[in-house]
Amino acid sequence: MSKAVVVVPTYNEVENIERLLRTVFSLQREFHILVVDDNSPDGTAQCVEENIKKFPEKLFLLQRKGKSGLGTAYIAGFKWALEHGYDYIFEMDADFSHNPNDLIRLYNACHRHDFDMAIGSRYITGVNVVNWPMGRVLMSWLASKYVQLVMRMGIYDATAGFICYKRKVLEKINLDNIRFVGYAFQIEMKFKAHLSNFRIKEVPVIFRDRTQGESKMSSQIISEAIFGILALKLKSIFQRRKFYRKSFHLN
Repeated sequence: MSKAVVVVPTYNEVENIERLLRTVFSLQREFHILVVDDNSPDGTAQCVEENIKKFPEKLFLLQRKGKSGLGTAYIAGFKWALEHGYDYIFEMDADFSHNPNDLIRLYNACHRHDFDMAIGSRYITGVNVVNWPMGRVLMSWLASKYVQLVMRMGIYDATAGFICYKRKVLEKINLDNIRFVGYAFQIEMKFKAHLSNFRIKEVPVIFRDRTQGESKMSSQIISEAIFGILALKLKSIFQRRKFYRKSFHLN
């Protein structure tokens, strides 16, 4: 059995999913795929089920009753992957904004170079984004700088959603306590890994905007990311102070 599984959340990705599956399964290194579908009305789950017949024991489907947010989809997928014994667990978009060939580079960062978590980073070597309007590029870059300033993690692309985790990272992070569901979910996962002193590597990748299907970005997701990280940072500060006072018996 492959030690690596790619968790791919989907909602209305029937235009992309079959090509993505075939591309990942054609890579030189073997990866399994778990599709977590939120009851897509366009037939995404049915397409995956047909492909399970072609790729038995490599492709799996987790169907949910409704659209419950990106973060909860990943958490469901992570729990499934841990239960099924995978050592390397990836998160990846279904729309080819993440190049499947970069899965091997993320895997090598963790497997060969012994990092605990590898991030496919758009900003570690500049701005590597293709097909986004300039306003969205600027907003994303400024958001990353804002996160760097507030969180002090030393991560250039804290909202990235192309990641390889060693299983011990997900075992250490209490997945039931993850509170955010949008892009703040990505920040929260990285922040908790950072607080646990895991070794994190940013691997430069080129992000390409989707050419098929519709973006899931919304103002609510952006608002959650902006204000959510402030809440995360304040909570971590209070917890450190509480620990300090308890350790040294201060009143």
